[in-house]
Order: sequence, then structure tokens, then C-alpha cells
Amino acid sequence: MTKLLVTQTVSVIARPHTTRAVIKGLGLRGPGSSVTVENTPSFRGMIKKVLHLVKVEEKKS
Repeated sequence: MTKLLVTQTVSVIARPHTTRAVIKGLGLRGPGSSVTVENTPSFRGMIKKVLHLVKVEEKKS
């Protein structure tokens, strides 16, 4: 199964609480932080909500 490398590129300052909660739920802590997550529908949905704040790369595992 493939994994996704998610990197936060933009700060969550002046963003709605729900957006901040999704970023925190992904495990991101600030601009420049990265996390590797499974390629599941739940994670893809979270990423879709904050796609304007993150960069996503596919990793083979």
C-alpha cells in the first residue's frame, strides 16, 4: 500500500477553527513540518479539506 507524505506549507493563523483542527488531526505542527500517513479515504478527505495549506507527495512503501 502506498503512503502519502504531507508537508504543511502555510501557517494556520487567521484560519477557521475547523481548518486548524484538521491540520492538528493530521499531526502537522507548523509550516515546514511533515508527516507520513496511510493512503486511506479518511486521510484523503482530511487532506482535501486543507489542500490549499499543504503539499502532498506519494511514497511507495
